[in-house]
Amino acid sequence: MSQTPQAANYCPATQIDALMPDIADPVAAADFPQTILRYRNDRAAADVGLDHLSDDAWIAHFGRFAPLEDSLPRPLAMRYHGHQFRHYNPDIGDGRGFLFAQLRDGHGRLLDLGTKGSGQTPYSRFGDGRLTLKGGVREILATEMLEALGVNTSRTLSIIETGEALERNDEPSPTRGAVMVRLSHSHIRIGTFQRAAYLDDKALLERLTDYALRHLYDEAPGLDPAAQLLGRVVERTADLAASYMVAGFVHGVLNSDNINVTGESFDYGPWRFTPYWDPAFTAAYFDHGGLYAFGRQAEAIHWDVAQLAVSLRAITETEPLVAQLERFPDLYGAAVQRRFCWRLGVKESAQSGAMIEASVRGMTQTGTAIDQFFHDWRGGISAHPARYDDAAWGPFQRSIALCEPEPDARTHDYWRDAQPCSMHIDEVEAIWSAIDQHDDWEPLHEKVAAIRRMGAAHGQVAVA
Repeated sequence: MSQTPQAANYCPATQIDALMPDIADPVAAADFPQTILRYRNDRAAADVGLDHLSDDAWIAHFGRFAPLEDSLPRPLAMRYHGHQFRHYNPDIGDGRGFLFAQLRDGHGRLLDLGTKGSGQTPYSRFGDGRLTLKGGVREILATEMLEALGVNTSRTLSIIETGEALERNDEPSPTRGAVMVRLSHSHIRIGTFQRAAYLDDKALLERLTDYALRHLYDEAPGLDPAAQLLGRVVERTADLAASYMVAGFVHGVLNSDNINVTGESFDYGPWRFTPYWDPAFTAAYFDHGGLYAFGRQAEAIHWDVAQLAVSLRAITETEPLVAQLERFPDLYGAAVQRRFCWRLGVKESAQSGAMIEASVRGMTQTGTAIDQFFHDWRGGISAHPARYDDAAWGPFQRSIALCEPEPDARTHDYWRDAQPCSMHIDEVEAIWSAIDQHDDWEPLHEKVAAIRRMGAAHGQVAVA
């Protein structure tokens, strides 16, 4: 789960060696024509002792991929399978990224440095292994906004422009290329386990389970390690699904190869924040059936976790796995309530469920924007504004009046702003347009600063 950042000394690790050579292939990074540093996240870098790097050293490691001292000697392209829009695909893996290094943060937690756009691998198929600069900018905005809204997310550590002109079907081309490095709590996916099951490799399934428990959950395996791991994944992913809803976020591609066994959100492609509480809102233009629509994300994530259970059946009995899967709906409901109250700045109570139901009805009936709703009521700046008339909002107002505010919930000056900090598609496009047309990065930096200010106002999210 997300933790309060803590400055750390550099502490390299190589725990992934315990799973080699069975889950990854050594690869080489692309040799880019240029390496222009565009974004370095020193706040995230400080958590793992890398903020001291000069810009030249930063580019050497995250643009040219010189190995970090005492970490992995060579990048590793991860092997995995997965269900993509419910169709099983055994022909995937890291096609434009790799695991570059492992290291520990100030809490001792094992983290990965992974890439996107770092060149072709054995799993690139017909792809060029590259990332557009726009895609990198979008990833910065997604991860910063999600972190501020309490979502357990990977963090964008670095964006380096590569001097390449890329051709893409879904955006104006040629377009600028980039390579990204993300900091995340493992790149072991549900699809990693699915591949081992597909190959009928029980020994690898057992090793993956042991690795995940020991190194990702800091637990010693018990009498039934597979059920133990599934239980932890159920807990984390139920909270992840709830956090998406309360943030108003739509990931867009919740395939089983995009679900991390730590429950950390990552890999942001066609993401969107929905302005309104619209269950049918979709992010990906190719999601024609709305499989991963805003209101179906919990269902999608639960389905993916069920595929992990299917994979683990090879090394344990079915009944304990089913028992763990059946916990998901209640855990999800509890997480929605906990996170909804957190974003409103009130304590959970017997009124919380009714308050949430009333708020969703009010937002859907009146077309009130999600961010505006939370901002108004947490800030206390509009006890009875015109847009919150009694006809639509009376039940909510009566419920929230019975909720106790959290201490210091409204003290930050952010809550006195007239408008909330949001991240809707028009602003994303405006930020990119400034970069694309004028090489003006100031709107991006200003937005990141505004998002972090909002995150400070919200404070640390409550966890179960």
